[in-house]
Amino acid sequence: MAKKHSLLLGAHMSIAGGIDQSIMRGESIGCTAIQIFTKSNRQWRAKKITEQEVMAFKKAWKESSIHSVFAHATYLINIGSSDSVTENKSVNALIEEMERCELLGLPYLVLHPGSRGTMDEDKCLEQIASNLDHVLTKVPGHTMILLETMAGQGSSVCSTFEQLGKVRKATEHKHRIGICLDTCHVFAAGYDFRSPKTYDNLWNDFDRHIGLSHLKAMHINDSKSELGSRVDRHADIGKGKLGLEPFSLLFNDPTFFDIPKVLETPKKEGLKEDQHNMDAIMKLLSAKTKKLLHI
Repeated sequence: MAKKHSLLLGAHMSIAGGIDQSIMRGESIGCTAIQIFTKSNRQWRAKKITEQEVMAFKKAWKESSIHSVFAHATYLINIGSSDSVTENKSVNALIEEMERCELLGLPYLVLHPGSRGTMDEDKCLEQIASNLDHVLTKVPGHTMILLETMAGQGSSVCSTFEQLGKVRKATEHKHRIGICLDTCHVFAAGYDFRSPKTYDNLWNDFDRHIGLSHLKAMHINDSKSELGSRVDRHADIGKGKLGLEPFSLLFNDPTFFDIPKVLETPKKEGLKEDQHNMDAIMKLLSAKTKKLLHI
């Protein structure tokens, strides 16, 4: 019997008013997948999640039509930092975030791997791998850390599939290390996928250095910046330098039907822009894809 698939599409949702409110917001615009922060993204620490908050979130999720929920770690975290104080604060913050994900029953925590500052690149990658092992030893469980593909802006590392593959290969907890691919970031990092040929080349390169089975989530964003610019600037779907073709190729590719895909496109009016971008993607789905996804 053929495997049943469903469209896993949504956006990053606010947890203002309670973590369970992210489910309500996502469902209000038809999301089947969402990403959240489990705490304020502007603070290192957060008050403990109460049992009542956990129960409210799990109840809302169970009763919703949202299939996939995962978290994103605060952008303050830099486990590859050349500054020991920042490194230690980052490791402790990541442990706390993983504990929160375990409480909420979230499968993934997306993490920006880090920035090397004045450190040698290879040494930074080794440090990231070592710190990942420390965190995953401290927080046993099921939540995976997903290393996000980066644009290469400043001194950030892991803008290439080769670097990400090196980090994962160096860890002892490989079964809990996956990848979240950001379409804007990989384009800014120099990976073109605007034609069928370059699209295939990108995924062949990903598979060679990392392995397609380790791709667990995607951030769906157009890019305001040019190919290879190494500048991280997200744009609405079809309104940036990527255009609509790569998103058409991606969303009609059965290889990735079961990978949750969330928007991180610009928001000025909240859910209105998310709905607009989701509608733009829905228009790209072929009749065959709609049939396979039961739409």
